[in-house]
Amino acid sequence: MDSQSFDILILGAGPAGVSAALTAHARGRSALVLGSDPMASPLARAERIENYPGLSGMSGRDMLAAMLGDLERQGIPRVAGRVTAVMAFGGQFMVSAEQDVYQAKALILAAGAQQAAKPFPGEGSLLGRGVSYCATCDGMLYRGKRVAVLGLGPGSEADRDFLESIGCQVLYFTGAQAKHVEIRGDERVTGLSVNGEEYAVDGVFVLREAVAASVLLPGLRMEDGHIAVGPDMATGLPGVYAAGDCTGKPYQIARAVGQGNVAALAADKFIKETGK
Repeated sequence: MDSQSFDILILGAGPAGVSAALTAHARGRSALVLGSDPMASPLARAERIENYPGLSGMSGRDMLAAMLGDLERQGIPRVAGRVTAVMAFGGQFMVSAEQDVYQAKALILAAGAQQAAKPFPGEGSLLGRGVSYCATCDGMLYRGKRVAVLGLGPGSEADRDFLESIGCQVLYFTGAQAKHVEIRGDERVTGLSVNGEEYAVDGVFVLREAVAASVLLPGLRMEDGHIAVGPDMATGLPGVYAAGDCTGKPYQIARAVGQGNVAALAADKFIKETGK
């Protein structure tokens, strides 16, 4: 398992995340953009963008390509990976994505409106006690045991196959099948309810395209399903900022870019003031 250190980790590679990374780089901060492929986002499917100054008339895909090109030209690293855990440790943040771990002094959450997805009942309270977001990370803990996989995002079939290959007995549910889900257990996961049917399991792998920010960061304040922020994009958790669609409507590129800029400036100030 690799570990790399940066000043600022930016979770999300859309307009807000790119803007934050460019501002952080301009301030002399090392930054990593981490998140799923932005070309699979709703923006990438937009036929024409008519309200972004200077770039109107471009397709969403071309606009994203231009923004990502700015990261490449500045030498700002970007890693495609689903974030599965965030931990505050010793005044630093440790972020797990797939099988890698990244360390940073500040975080900027910029992963889009999908971060507002609500966790299932029992998901948050049993996280790390039978609930996992990463099959390749935690699968060996359940070798020879019965587990459930909730395949809610792309690539989840590969995770199911991996768990079966290491000796897990796997119950697999797609998003279309799992309409009503509750995860059972007190100290640890003991079962799963799917559409009223009860299943005894030792673990549940919840494989969304993105893990809800409120689950990754317990104590994160939410308003109307979005991350609550102040004027400087601060979330209320020290060193954690948010920008873009995850902070609420209107879902506009110009708003996301501006917020990403403000969040990076605030993260830079936080690092200076805390002497990290």
